[in-house]
Amino acid sequence: MSSSATTAQEASRRRTFAVIAHPDAGKSTLTEALALHAHVISEAGAVHGKAGRKATVSDWMEMEKDRGISIASSALQFEYAPEGHEGEPYMINLVDTPGHADFSEDTYRVLTAVDAAVMLIDAAKGLEPQTLKLFKVCKARGLPIITVVNKWDRPGRTPLELVDEIVDEIGLQPTPLYWPVGEAGDFRGLARLDVEGEVEEYIHFLRTAGGSTIAPEEHFDPEAAAMKEGPAWESAAEEAELLVADGAVHDQELFLQCVTSPLIFASAMLNFGVHQILDALCQLAPSPTGRSSDPKAVEAATSAIDADREVTDDFSGVVFKVQAGMDKNHRDSLAFMRVVSGEFDRGMQVTHAQSGRSFSTKYALTVFGRTRSTVETAFPGDIVGLVNAGSLAPGDTIFAGRKVQFPPMPQFAPEHFRTLRAKSLGKYKQFRKALDQLASEGVVQILRNDARGDAAPVMAAVGPMQFEVMQARMLNEYNVETTADPIPYSVARRTTAETAPDLAKQRGVEIFSRTDGELVALFSDKWRLQFIEKEHPNFELYPMVAD
Repeated sequence: MSSSATTAQEASRRRTFAVIAHPDAGKSTLTEALALHAHVISEAGAVHGKAGRKATVSDWMEMEKDRGISIASSALQFEYAPEGHEGEPYMINLVDTPGHADFSEDTYRVLTAVDAAVMLIDAAKGLEPQTLKLFKVCKARGLPIITVVNKWDRPGRTPLELVDEIVDEIGLQPTPLYWPVGEAGDFRGLARLDVEGEVEEYIHFLRTAGGSTIAPEEHFDPEAAAMKEGPAWESAAEEAELLVADGAVHDQELFLQCVTSPLIFASAMLNFGVHQILDALCQLAPSPTGRSSDPKAVEAATSAIDADREVTDDFSGVVFKVQAGMDKNHRDSLAFMRVVSGEFDRGMQVTHAQSGRSFSTKYALTVFGRTRSTVETAFPGDIVGLVNAGSLAPGDTIFAGRKVQFPPMPQFAPEHFRTLRAKSLGKYKQFRKALDQLASEGVVQILRNDARGDAAPVMAAVGPMQFEVMQARMLNEYNVETTADPIPYSVARRTTAETAPDLAKQRGVEIFSRTDGELVALFSDKWRLQFIEKEHPNFELYPMVAD
């Protein structure tokens, strides 16, 4: 078999997706439950009771364990074969993302590296603000979405009410694959619908101690289900049939176009409905496809550059995250790369598109939460951690063979600003080292100017919790205690070297240089910005989100 044929075959069995949701919808618990059903772990990390609660394997940062929320994205890879599946198992690349709005930029980066998304909705709360924002990002990127209503073991809303809300709020038509038997808080099992929308069977779940192991299932045909569950089954069947009669039947093309969304009800905590989610992803989610180059890079190229990269072409990959401090035993950084095309072999010589420099990929890992293992070969869709690839930043392209350069990754517009200082002058060297590393990871944007000096740079962030992460990681990873003081600015704009001198003379404005060389103007408030724009229409001011 040829190399391109092998690559095509391997790509076809990859499923790379992200889990997105509002905070506390159960993303990390679902991530563990999926790994449990793939037999990668023997017991889920989330157990009942605060005193006995363990951290999930995908949460590695101390702040995540203390607060019970995901702050940084985490990549997990494992094989999974649905029941009755013939041939090689699917290779699952699952990325658990932060749910908190303060870390939406990290989530956006992840969504540039996946082929589908699982949108997790709390059965009691329904659609929440962050869920709506993330859905819009998925829609804009053309990412197909599988909708999972989680926590059906707790009191909540009616299933038809949740479906109506999804249709009304985001214009996405849920198409039920598995409909709940029993109202929210009385989760008995799932009615499985076939491709025509007919109720085919009843899957009854049996609880396990603390929900820490796979829940056994019992299967019944519709007649036996009616005898076993009585009115609960009749109600579930009627509701499912009502939706089907209204046209809510799965259509693969409409799903891939983000018009419809397969719908599954589950309880990640009890492990009810979990392997049904994996089965749906394997059967319905798209396999990896090629990617187009950055038009600006193609236009500016002085030598040949690929306009597109198909999965069977030479190796290429895009970096979507850089992370250090994942393990105190390893004082290194990892550049998380999505393989876009070709076959990646550890030790291969690759080129960094942005700098033109060549380097060897001797240290390459797959990462399961905090657990690392060396990767020898990877294919399109796989997530690989490159160790100590210091020149790489989110959005960078690496390649072998003919040059390719994928579009850059936009930065979100910061809305919060604070100065950062080391409490001890004796820690200045460590302070600078930590600052450079964490800025390259994109934890916050770092702004400097001559007036403030290198000892008091300004942090710019989407949300204030990013400042807490920055300070916590400086302390835990570099032993540098810091202070973060607010400054009187709330709006930022990019500007030019021509405009900056005159703009700096305006009241309520301060000019900074960002780490990537961009000039950034901070304004006291939006009214001050509007006044300056009106009085000086010749000033060049641009949104902070890159083109």
